[in-house]
Amino acid sequence: MDKRYKDQVVMITGAASGFGKRAAEMFAAEGARLALSDISTEALEAHAETLRAKGAEVTADAFDVSEEAPLKAHIARISETYGRLDVAINNAGMGHEPAPLHMLTAEDFDRNIAVNARGVFLGMKYQIPLMRAAGQGAILNVASAAGLVGSGNLSAYSAAKHAVVGLTRAAADENARKNIRVNALCPSFASTPLVDDMTNMVSARTGLDSEGAARQITARIPMGRMASTDEIVQAMLWICSPENTFMTGQAVALDGGLTAV
Repeated sequence: MDKRYKDQVVMITGAASGFGKRAAEMFAAEGARLALSDISTEALEAHAETLRAKGAEVTADAFDVSEEAPLKAHIARISETYGRLDVAINNAGMGHEPAPLHMLTAEDFDRNIAVNARGVFLGMKYQIPLMRAAGQGAILNVASAAGLVGSGNLSAYSAAKHAVVGLTRAAADENARKNIRVNALCPSFASTPLVDDMTNMVSARTGLDSEGAARQITARIPMGRMASTDEIVQAMLWICSPENTFMTGQAVALDGGLTAV
C-alpha cells in the first residue's frame, strides 16, 4: 500500500509530547521526512533518536516558538536540508491554570498570546514563502474548541486560540491561489500532558481525585469523555493529505459535540 506522505517534508512544532509527538510517529509511518522542534531539548532529542532508529529521516531543533530568530533559522535549515516544505503543523502550545479572567495575571495572558498565537504567526510567516516558491503546501494550525466558543476560566488560552483561527482564515484567503491550503484543527480535551496538567490543577484546587477532576473538565462534552491522541492525529493526517485538496480556511472541530450545543 502506497504511503500518503512518501518523501514529503513535514514540519511539526511541539513535537516532543502530546499531539506533536504522536504526529511525528504517524507521519513517519506514512513515509514523511520530518523537521521537528520543541522547547524541551532532552525530550526532543530522545524522540528524534527513537524515530531515526525506526528508519525515519529527522532533523530536530529545540527552541521557543515565540522567539523569531530560532524559528526562522529552523525553517532555513529545512530549506537547506530538504530543499522544500510540503506540510507544516504548528502544534506547539501551552495552557494556564483555570481561573476567572479578573484573577489572571497580565503575565499569564501575555505568555499565552506569545506561544499560542505569536508562535503560529511566526511559523506561517516563514513557512509560506518556502511553500510559495515550490508552488504548493499545506499548513495545519492546532487551535482548540476554546478558539470557537467562549471558555470560562480559560480566557487567556481562549483568546490566543481564537487568534489562531483568525490567522488561519486570513492566511488561507491570501494563499488559496498559490496552491497552499491553511486549516485549523480545534480539539476539545484529549489525553495529552497539557490536559494532564490542567487536571492536576483542578484536582489541587478542588480536592477532587484525578478521575473526579477529569469528569469535571469533560462535563460539558456531550460524548462524556476526552479524545485519544490517535483520534486527533488521524484527523491531522487526513486534513493535510494529498487526498484532501479542496479544504482551506476551515476550523475543524473535533470535540465530542462540545461546540454543537
